[in-house]
Amino acid sequence: MIRAAVIGYGYWGPNIVRNFAASGAIDVVAVCDSSPEHLARAREAHPGLRTTGRLDDVLDDATVDAVAVITPVATHLELGLAALRAGKSVWIEKPLAASAEQAERLCDEAALRGKILFVDHTFLYTAAVRKLRELVSSGKLGELVCYDSVRANLGIHRPDVDVLWDLAVHDVSILDHALGSRVLAVSATGVAGVPGMPASSAFMTAFLEGGAVMHVHADWLSPIKVRTTTISGRRSMIVYDDNEPVEKVRVWDRGVIVTPVGAGRPPDIAYRHGPAAAPPLSSVEALAVAARHFAESVSAGKKPITDGALGLRVVRVLEAARRSIEGRGRPVEL
Repeated sequence: MIRAAVIGYGYWGPNIVRNFAASGAIDVVAVCDSSPEHLARAREAHPGLRTTGRLDDVLDDATVDAVAVITPVATHLELGLAALRAGKSVWIEKPLAASAEQAERLCDEAALRGKILFVDHTFLYTAAVRKLRELVSSGKLGELVCYDSVRANLGIHRPDVDVLWDLAVHDVSILDHALGSRVLAVSATGVAGVPGMPASSAFMTAFLEGGAVMHVHADWLSPIKVRTTTISGRRSMIVYDDNEPVEKVRVWDRGVIVTPVGAGRPPDIAYRHGPAAAPPLSSVEALAVAARHFAESVSAGKKPITDGALGLRVVRVLEAARRSIEGRGRPVEL
């Protein structure tokens, strides 16, 4: 049984504590937060849970094996380094850090201390994304041509990160893990709906190894919630709609059939209009899967799926997108 403390009990912290406690593999021994109101909420939800407003109460406790950092991204470096230096494995919210340089420091510290650094890219533990990875690995999709995603809603405007860091972060992690695609360069544009705040509506195009592209529209200024991803391959097409209650993933046997006809002449093009199929998906909550995987990784000293290296790759893409927005869409090489 892993003994863990959770730092931060604001928006996402209650979900982490609940899933850790329900995992059967993690004993949540303390919650640390600077807000008395948050701590009172934690005690009400989990009677008997130890709460504290002092970080040292957690870091100095030799019985704590792991610390979950559920705080704004600007605090990830300081809190993550402190926990690793105190000999704790670390679960840290996405994105891993506010810059690639900070993410590298966290990865280096975890390697130096021989501790697990787990980044909570929750979507990678959903049944839908695990199915995407399975379909891609099996060759069902074929060579990737285009990944197109829309993540839009009337969202909370965050002062610390722009909308790409908040929403497109999911697509970058999915592209990395489920599709195994490497980003070569990024072009992005965006606009701040609230003056003086980071971009709240943005468009990002990533140029991928092999010639494919990823396009993401991320928006906090939409009157409706959209979570639709279309993945086009040479053999089939996949539509992943996270708003669908049951059939989140549908595989379409549709595409373009290209027949070369000779040098200097355009190829013959035909279209395949096959049926769609929705593979069955598990209904287990993604955070529950992630919590168990974290516990197994810490217990066995085994690299998790969402390790610091994956978190670093994601941050590099997001950082390039931020620089491109500042340059009005100028492509940024990785």
